[in-house]
Amino acid sequence: MDHAPVETEASAAPADVSRQVARLAQQLTDAAPLEILSHALAAHPGRIAAVSSFGTESAVLLHMLAQVDRTVPVLFLDTGHLFEETLAYRDALVSHLGLTDVRTYRPDAALRQARDADNDLWASDTDACCDLRKVEPLSRALAPFEAWINGRKRYQAATRTQIPFVEQDGARVKFNPLAALGPAEIEAWMTTHSLPRHPMQRFGFSSIGCMPCTSRALPGEDARAGRWRGQSKVECGIHVKKTA
Repeated sequence: MDHAPVETEASAAPADVSRQVARLAQQLTDAAPLEILSHALAAHPGRIAAVSSFGTESAVLLHMLAQVDRTVPVLFLDTGHLFEETLAYRDALVSHLGLTDVRTYRPDAALRQARDADNDLWASDTDACCDLRKVEPLSRALAPFEAWINGRKRYQAATRTQIPFVEQDGARVKFNPLAALGPAEIEAWMTTHSLPRHPMQRFGFSSIGCMPCTSRALPGEDARAGRWRGQSKVECGIHVKKTA
C-alpha cells in the first residue's frame, strides 16, 4: 500500500528518549531477538514500526516479527531504482508470512522532479540520491511513530560492529534485535523455518540495494562490500545517527 505524507511527528523530548534507551539497554543486555521484539512492542504499543529493505536477510526479522505480532506496520522504501526481483520478493514474503500492514513509500514527486528529473543522480552524487530516495521518504514514513525496528547486524560491515540492541535515533527509540546474530545463525533460521530466499542471492548477491549501486560481494569481503563499490560510501544515510 502506498502512503501519502503525514503531519504527525514523534513528540518525545530527546532527554526522555535517552532515559528510556538507557533503561531498555540495561534490561536487554543478554536478550534474544524475539525477547527484544516483545519488549519493543510492549514499550511502544501502536507507536512502533519495522523498516525492511526486503533484501537477502530480511525474512529473518520479518518472520520473527510475524510470530510476535503480524499486524505491526512494516515500512518499505521503493526508491524507483530497485531490482524487479526485490519487488517480487517483497510481495512473496508478505504473503508467506501473513503480514497485514506493509506500507510502501516513494520519493516525493516534486523533490524528484527538482533534483533528479532524469533519474541519473546516482551517477554523479550517490549521497544526494540516497537522501532523495531513502532518507527523506523514511522521515515521512516514520513521522507517526515514536520507535522503529530494523534488521542490521554487527557482522555485516566495519561500520556496524558496535550496534547495540537499542539506541536513540533523534526523538525516537531504534531497536536492533538481530545485532548479535552471525551469518551461521541467520542461515540456520532461514533453513529451519523454510523461509523464501531473495531470488538474486543464488547469483552471489549478499546485500541488495538499488540496481545501479549494487554488485556481488567477493569471497572474504564484508557482506555489504558490493554496495557503492569503488566509493568510500558504506551507508545510505538512514542509519546515520541523529541528535534531535
